[in-house]
Amino acid sequence: MKRADVLSKAAEYITTDRAATHGDAENNFGSIARGWDWWLSMRPVGPLTPYDVAMMMTVFKVARSATNETHSDNQIDLAGYAAIAAELGNDYK
Repeated sequence: MKRADVLSKAAEYITTDRAATHGDAENNFGSIARGWDWWLSMRPVGPLTPYDVAMMMTVFKVARSATNETHSDNQIDLAGYAAIAAELGNDYK
């Protein structure tokens, strides 16, 4: 895919019905930021781990779910990220 095609597709994604699916971008990103701030305030000090990333992605999906409970992609991804976190958690405790 050429870069112009990528940019065209990105423009299509951010200017069409994404807000209908995920809510207003600024509000959605604000919810995600607050969730990630919470996670970062609760974890031990030190570099982020793959476990942290997996858990932060679950927070991302929870924030997205708050604005559209019928978009099951969020819950499916949430379950997947949680399963990955469970695996990774055994490596980073």
